[in-house]
Amino acid sequence: MASNSYEKPDFWSKKAFSEGYPARSVYKLQEIDQKFGMIKKNYTVLDLGAAPGSWTTFLLRALAGSGKVVSCDLKELSKSVKGDNLFFFQGDLLSEEIRTKIEELGPYDLVVCDAAPLTTGNRTVDTARSSALVEMALWYAQAMLKKGGNFAVKIFQSGNQAEMLKKMRLVFENAKGFKPVACRSESFETYLIGLNKK
Repeated sequence: MASNSYEKPDFWSKKAFSEGYPARSVYKLQEIDQKFGMIKKNYTVLDLGAAPGSWTTFLLRALAGSGKVVSCDLKELSKSVKGDNLFFFQGDLLSEEIRTKIEELGPYDLVVCDAAPLTTGNRTVDTARSSALVEMALWYAQAMLKKGGNFAVKIFQSGNQAEMLKKMRLVFENAKGFKPVACRSESFETYLIGLNKK
């Protein structure tokens, strides 16, 4: 089988390792924050699909001991991810038990989701699974974000991005797509950004 760039560390992977992040995905959130000013001190932030924990680590560093980060994933976070203001729940984001625990620690100033589905290699199936994750994340944003709160979610590019943005514009004053430089060139992932919840 031919190798691809996912099998060998690239610039972003090496940079993440050297800076103490579990994965290269951290630079996507960093770029989103630089462009849209998503993270501020004393914020309460929800990180959906957080493992291995690069986004959670970035959020903790950005908050610098203020506010709190609530993270959830089916898998555990890397052991290096820790903070006095971190609350982590391992479980299914669709379960009522997890929803209740997350809701009790809100409401939130920012909801982020870098979750990706288990991929099959079938683009139609994979994009449908990704869309389902976006719907789930948007539900959390609608239910648990404060008025004026912001939202960022990963989506696999397909024909339904416009439909998702249309839904987001009912919730947010502004909604747009954004592809960070740190996304792999061959990747068909991008991000949807919701600003200023109505």
